[in-house]
Amino acid sequence: MSKSITKLIKDMGLWTLLEGCLLIANALAILNEDRFLAPRGWSFSEVSGGRTKSFKGQLIGLIYATQYLRVPLILLNSICIIIKLVSG
Repeated sequence: MSKSITKLIKDMGLWTLLEGCLLIANALAILNEDRFLAPRGWSFSEVSGGRTKSFKGQLIGLIYATQYLRVPLILLNSICIIIKLVSG
């Protein structure tokens, strides 16, 4: 079992790591504040009162940053798709 995990880690290259980061950014970008974040107490207004130094505040800031940068995410997704189509 451990040999297969180490082989998987060795086979994972920089491109796979970048694709994983892009998928996480996509997941954060599609979270809707009204339907998902606010009912759970994760709205930006909850932490804007000075609690932005906490882990929860930092995570909410990251979610809002990815939502703000949707156009660059669309471009990065398009580039990733084109590279996948060309390289096979």
